Amino acid sequence: MASYHLSVKTIKRSAGRTATAAAAYRVGERIECQREGRVHDYTRKQGIEETFIIAPDHAPVWAQDRSALWNEAEASETRRNSVTAREWELALPSEISAEDRSQITRKFAEELVSRYGVAVDVAIHAPHREGDQRNHHAHVLTTTRQLEAEGFTAKTRVLDSAKTGGAEIEQMRGVWAELQNRALERVGEVERVDHRSLEAQREAALERGDALSAEELARDPELKLGPAANSMERRERAAAEREGREYVPVTERGAVVHAARQARAVFTEMRERLDLARETYGAEREAGQGRVSAGLAALRAAAAKDRSAGRDPDDLRERLSRIVGREGPDRDVSEPDAQREERSDLNRVQERLRDILGKSREAEAGDDTENSRKPSVRERLDNVLHKTRETLGREDKRALERDDEIENTRDIDRGEGHSL
Repeated sequence: MASYHLSVKTIKRSAGRTATAAAAYRVGERIECQREGRVHDYTRKQGIEETFIIAPDHAPVWAQDRSALWNEAEASETRRNSVTAREWELALPSEISAEDRSQITRKFAEELVSRYGVAVDVAIHAPHREGDQRNHHAHVLTTTRQLEAEGFTAKTRVLDSAKTGGAEIEQMRGVWAELQNRALERVGEVERVDHRSLEAQREAALERGDALSAEELARDPELKLGPAANSMERRERAAAEREGREYVPVTERGAVVHAARQARAVFTEMRERLDLARETYGAEREAGQGRVSAGLAALRAAAAKDRSAGRDPDDLRERLSRIVGREGPDRDVSEPDAQREERSDLNRVQERLRDILGKSREAEAGDDTENSRKPSVRERLDNVLHKTRETLGREDKRALERDDEIENTRDIDRGEGHSL
């Protein structure tokens, strides 16, 4: 599933960082920092798919020389707490080709040049060999001053200011979402990315009457693992794959993230089933079928989705049960497999389909009282996920400090949060 990520960071001298070191690390090259007299050599770095520089049309020739560009950027700043570069970190869709990923990244870089008059240095990275193989990403390093024919001139204060910086970044987040969605549409992908907050997306879903999407979006943003937990989970995933067993998170943070991702996958399947049911119901009604016959046809179409995909028809129910930490329902072993399978499939989508067809849940509930109502899937998921978050909130501060210490001991040239 396509996912959205864009973050903006700064390269600050006050943190002991330099633009020359940051550029060398991201593109895997050797750059000598003339201001510091240090050589930053990352020519052995792997996983770099493409690098390029885009500068304004009137920029000096030396702007295409990476070493000259970033040494000039360093020389243009005289304060010891100067911000010498700005980094835009982008997640690239795995659903499109490498050529398309390069194209949309280049267009984003061109938009930065056009909008702010800066020079842009781009490095497209492949997924980490031990991580998620869909994790294509790009590091877009920009200067913090406009580049004119005579060299670097005015600071890009519109991005620095507290009044305008947030709005500008939000505009660029929208640009990046649009570029990705156009690329996904060109290759026939149904999924789209959205740069808006979860709350804004949920409100929009409610306004258009999409209750299922709104329910899916009623969650907290995904928890960041941190470098230590991320490394532990990577090793565990690799070990599980080698041994042919199911991956089980080994950290509390990993368990929260894993459960949230499973829940989103289940909601996606449910939405696909409902879309199929809606289409089938509408087609049957147009063909002259009554509401009952059309409803049954819609139920069968939604229930047959798993079988047509070659999956276990009880897979969705079992996955939901694992997420909420409960075992699946007992089965009547004396019931024929075919009948049990059909009834199970129909029951799984029936409740949602009643909403679509406008039937009353109260009528189905009969004489059941409020006290005997079973918790919904949403409530059960919330109980698990929020309970874990409360536990995380009571974590020992020393554990968090250890994460920070591990991060700080990394080569400072990498910069904060480079583990995208």
